[in-house]
Amino acid sequence: MKRRDFLKLSALTGGAVLLGNAPNFRALAQGGTPASGGTLVWGHSETTQNIDIHQTGTASTLRMLQNVHDSIVVPDSNFTIQPGLAEAFEVSSDLLTYTFFLRPDVRFHNGKLLTAADVKYSFERVKDPATGATNFEVFNDVEEILALDDHTVQIKMSRVYSPFLARLSENGSGAIIPEGSGETTGTQPIGAGPFQFIEREFGNEVRLKRWDEYWQGPAYLEEIISREVTEPTVRLTGLRTGEMHLINDIPLDRVDELKADSNLQVHTWAPLSWAFLNFNHQIEPFNDPRVRLAFDYMIDKEVLVQGALWGQGEVTASPSFPTSPSRNNDLQVRPQDFNEARSLLAAAGVNPSDLEFTFKTTTNYPWHVEATQIMQEWFRMAGLRVNVEALTWSDWLSQCWINRDYTVTMMNFFTLWEPDFLYYSLWHTTGAFNYRNISDPVLDDWLQQARETADQSVRMELYHQIKQRIYDEAHDVVLWFRNGTLAAQKNVGGLDHIVNPNGSNLNFWRVSLG
Repeated sequence: MKRRDFLKLSALTGGAVLLGNAPNFRALAQGGTPASGGTLVWGHSETTQNIDIHQTGTASTLRMLQNVHDSIVVPDSNFTIQPGLAEAFEVSSDLLTYTFFLRPDVRFHNGKLLTAADVKYSFERVKDPATGATNFEVFNDVEEILALDDHTVQIKMSRVYSPFLARLSENGSGAIIPEGSGETTGTQPIGAGPFQFIEREFGNEVRLKRWDEYWQGPAYLEEIISREVTEPTVRLTGLRTGEMHLINDIPLDRVDELKADSNLQVHTWAPLSWAFLNFNHQIEPFNDPRVRLAFDYMIDKEVLVQGALWGQGEVTASPSFPTSPSRNNDLQVRPQDFNEARSLLAAAGVNPSDLEFTFKTTTNYPWHVEATQIMQEWFRMAGLRVNVEALTWSDWLSQCWINRDYTVTMMNFFTLWEPDFLYYSLWHTTGAFNYRNISDPVLDDWLQQARETADQSVRMELYHQIKQRIYDEAHDVVLWFRNGTLAAQKNVGGLDHIVNPNGSNLNFWRVSLG
């Protein structure tokens, strides 16, 4: 079906902008040293949630907090682990002992020097189930955390956990906070990053100020105001009127238009995130893989990318990072096939006309609303009765993420390059991001084996099996990779340094106002 025909069928309107995935960055050429000072207003696409770096699970909040906190180790552009707050580290040959040598000149935003006691406190806080840390399972195999002296931390493992260093480098797992600050970090976070948290007006904005004693040298910007503007057209208007200097998540149907605007600069990259259709595995008949697989056959992913993303992405059968050795390239996107879908439902004993459910989607992502409308029409064409319930971001998090009160939904995750982070967190029975109630003993066994396997080629082959199992059982239906987009006024410099290697986090340390 052609995109224009489908848009007519589903009552969606507007012209198509079909763009490729090649990064296109047109930055302002600046000679000499960038100017120091100024307040940058960043039009943020999502409402900031829990600002405890160890507890938060939303990419939007992490984008802000990554400028407040630093990690003990970090990934480079090739995803090789490099020193961070630790100036060096050693790993024993049996992968059971990790020793970190801390930089002696790191100060937290309260003026306190970083010591081994802070690292021990931070890691034990993440490990403690009472904390509710998103990445608690990174420390599942940690037996002991020792402060050998003020600047040396040693971690002893109970068994091999091959991706330990990589997991410490991402998503706040290795973020260090001052000893004893856990009670207040959710309201007044204190970090060791380039910007100091000043205040937050919930649902409106967060204000950050340059930390002049940052161990890598002070940032150029004096302040950042992260303004929370969830409506894309309002963000775009704010950029064009000068109210904002930079916005992320450009309205997907406006990207080409902005690239042609000589008053602005645009940065796109691929991929930023991937999206998938979710089923609550504790609700019949979605506990039956044949039913989930039937839904996969109801969806035309190419049309979905054009209709919901305006071509700003590409279809994929795997959420693995495109260049990751963990990616199983043998998997192919299933075609739309209503006859196959009906056969699978019949084999599961499901009469399509008897299957009625509510599809919960969030208005925080306009492309999710459009994708839901498109898929709703396909599900109706298959004979199902589908109701759509649109939720705010906070309500979606409360109902679907926390309380698991849903039947069918969809979500996007930023493209997690470390396979343990991706697959264990999302598909292990105890995974921190397993809000779909998935419990597959075969997957659990393979996921644990992958953690304990030191041979990386063997480990990557296990992830190929893991992804094949997810695909065969249709635990979720992977839909697309989505491109990342930033737009800025011409006086904003340093956009070539702003996107973290993981493709999601934004680092404003080298950004400036000319």
